[in-house]
Amino acid sequence: MREESQFKNEDAHCGLAKRFRRDYGAMPGRIRRRSVAILALAVTLCGAGFIYGQNQKSKKKGADAGTSVSTASLMPDNQAIDLLVSQMLGAWQAGDAEAMRKFYADDIMVISGAWEPPLIGWANYARAYEAQFARTSGSRLERTNSYFKMMGDTAWVTYQWQFLGNVDGKRTQAFGHTTLLLQKRAGNWLIVLNHTSAIPADEPPADLSSNPVSGEPTSSLAPTPK
Repeated sequence: MREESQFKNEDAHCGLAKRFRRDYGAMPGRIRRRSVAILALAVTLCGAGFIYGQNQKSKKKGADAGTSVSTASLMPDNQAIDLLVSQMLGAWQAGDAEAMRKFYADDIMVISGAWEPPLIGWANYARAYEAQFARTSGSRLERTNSYFKMMGDTAWVTYQWQFLGNVDGKRTQAFGHTTLLLQKRAGNWLIVLNHTSAIPADEPPADLSSNPVSGEPTSSLAPTPK
């Protein structure tokens, strides 16, 4: 069975493109390239690009994660994937690697978009995530133009993102793309590949408000926290 779908969206744009061109245009090229390389890894480690403000609802999110995996196995596949990504991001936002573990395969491969080898295996990914999480604060990630496609026990999700937050204490902005590959194993969907790429900081993106396929903007699965 082959199914294609577009996640429902609440179109929200925060004017990052204008600030991006203004702030990054004034930075030396070497610093801009380094900032984007750091940011590419940061966005990769969050696993997906939904609109999330920084919060500390960690324990409840972690406790709910196990239930969500069991519940997802009883849902239609498209809803199960929607729930998986939303719950995984809740755990990431809280800095809870233990809760995140339930959503990733043991043999996960993470490609950050930086010029470096991929991270292979959950243990390596978790260590990198915890180290990167400690370096970021006040982050906001806006996801647009999101789609997923299912083919049997394999599915992929792709979207564009815009990031604004603090990395190593410095206000940082970046834009890019993420693709997630998922497989259904023992009745549950698991992320097996996370590939994120950031565009060069000195090349501001074109208009991100239109969908290249349908001409309609998209946004995140999860609402913006209050």
